[in-house]
Amino acid sequence: MTSHASLAPKNGRADISVRVLAPAWRRDVPAATTLVRRAARAALAEALHSALRQRGARGPVELTVVLADDTVLRRLNRDYRGLDKPTNVLSFGGPDEWRAGPPGAPIGLGDVILARETVAAEAAAQGKSMADHASHLIVHGVLHLLGHDHHDAADAAMMESVEVEVLTGLGIADPYAAPPAAGPAGRRT
Repeated sequence: MTSHASLAPKNGRADISVRVLAPAWRRDVPAATTLVRRAARAALAEALHSALRQRGARGPVELTVVLADDTVLRRLNRDYRGLDKPTNVLSFGGPDEWRAGPPGAPIGLGDVILARETVAAEAAAQGKSMADHASHLIVHGVLHLLGHDHHDAADAAMMESVEVEVLTGLGIADPYAAPPAAGPAGRRT
């Protein structure tokens, strides 16, 4: 099932396609397509304008977010990164690969793909809702499409600060902050 949403970031229109390949996403996150659009929209609103300006690009953009499973991400991770294991999120695309069509056609930013089982396990292990963790990973993946990376400490710090800013705007806690200390009887304080 594919659905589209239009939005108006600082520099024009963006079309976000959402594909749900693993139906369990709808059970685990009932408003999954809404969550995807909201997180992607927030990341684009924060970082799209400067990414386009840096590349001398203009016009509408499009991207696809795929809600898949560990089997799909394991295959993609093996085929494209040489790592034969599932991962939480992969981004395919980026400023050097932006696909532009004829004048006025949207710039294809790329694809962000999430693995349901890995996202669910990480969320549980970190004491987060699956929706919040998935939102973080969508923001992370979209920022990769816009040219952010974390290959060194400075780039990682910059990318994390943008993620935290976007997530704060979505009402989601800083995913990099240490969890609150446990109080009496193991309760969080």
